[in-house]
Amino acid sequence: MSTSHVTTHVLDTGSGKPAAGVAVTLDMLDDGGRWVRIAAGATDDDGRIKSLGPDRLASGTYRLGFDTGAYYAAARTETFFPEVTLTFAVDGSQAHYHVPLLLSPFAYSTYRGS
Repeated sequence: MSTSHVTTHVLDTGSGKPAAGVAVTLDMLDDGGRWVRIAAGATDDDGRIKSLGPDRLASGTYRLGFDTGAYYAAARTETFFPEVTLTFAVDGSQAHYHVPLLLSPFAYSTYRGS
């Protein structure tokens, strides 16, 4: 299995554990201003997705969508954010983008990882 150009992981900071089973989508903004689905997957037991889309992406605007509502519903935990969308710019000449999500029921944060 090859590593995709964009990878992610989700850490549940409320429980202090990786968030397994979170559905994640990767979309690209096309020239007409429409979002086009490139890939979809779910986090593994370590809260990671290493293979989400192609191993190379063109430069442009992309977004990751996280179904946090279903994740917390399965855990029988109330959440304020039923979904989280992270929009970011990709420079196709860059080797890799790692975009983690730090999640709790009532807050989240992100950063560009390595």
